[in-house]
Amino acid sequence: MEETFDRPSRRRPRRPADASDGRKEYGRERTERPRRPRTYTGTPAEAEPDRDEALARRPAHRQLVYGLRPVMEAVDSGRQVDRVFLLGTLSGPLAQELKGKLRERGIPIQYVPEEKLNRLVNGNHQGAVATMSLVEYTSLERLLAQLRTEGKAPLLLLLDHITDVRNLGAIARTAECAGVDALVVPDRGSAQINEDAIKTSSGALLRMPVCRESNFKTVLHLCRQEGLQLVAATEKGADDYRSVDFVEPTLLLMGAEDTGVTPELLRLCDRGARIPVRGSVQSLNVSAAAAVLLYEAVRQRGL
Repeated sequence: MEETFDRPSRRRPRRPADASDGRKEYGRERTERPRRPRTYTGTPAEAEPDRDEALARRPAHRQLVYGLRPVMEAVDSGRQVDRVFLLGTLSGPLAQELKGKLRERGIPIQYVPEEKLNRLVNGNHQGAVATMSLVEYTSLERLLAQLRTEGKAPLLLLLDHITDVRNLGAIARTAECAGVDALVVPDRGSAQINEDAIKTSSGALLRMPVCRESNFKTVLHLCRQEGLQLVAATEKGADDYRSVDFVEPTLLLMGAEDTGVTPELLRLCDRGARIPVRGSVQSLNVSAAAAVLLYEAVRQRGL
């Protein structure tokens, strides 16, 4: 007599009709599963110590030049160098000559251990690696002279150590749409103008003048000498932003996301522009605040 065996059913047991711990999706019911924690990718640059290294290692977007003489040739050629990574113990006549050229041209220098240089490039770097800039920087002094010759009332926007790349890009996009004559950014301690910033700006960072400066106090003194009023965006400002005369030549300062405009710069400003806030949150996102202030300038100037 042949013996038969029942195969176990492959069908999943039906869920009780009154089950309440599941959810429906596209007509099918499934149970809740623990979700993976989502990582916010827009963290400020200061929270990512190897951000410059990570960006530099993306050859499709950043061009690297390495070796003492090649880096020096890149500097002498007039090409835009974003920054130069130098071995902390680098010495010798050629190294000293390179350091002098970098300081003379205001190119940021970052001293790093050899391990970091080895991660950036595979070849013989000789203690020097340069990352080439994605944008063409403009001299602020020459720009102001040009605007004076054209008889324009300048509207400049200074970003005081904005650390989030997406905020930088969003502000640049608004500034270009509002007809801002130039962005002024620091040469260190802020979000880098990288491919993410350019994408967020919808290409505005490639269309408008960008001035990279090492000393913002000097920038403020220069702008005051050129007849610009210095207006800082701050929630502690004494003036409602609508009372500020943006028809005048103006340098508008926007501060870092967490700390605002640096106190020493705030003391040098002529006015502090405040945006009224009705809710319980004390301030707007810096890119939103920049949009409010810049389009008040657009309204007043009739652009």
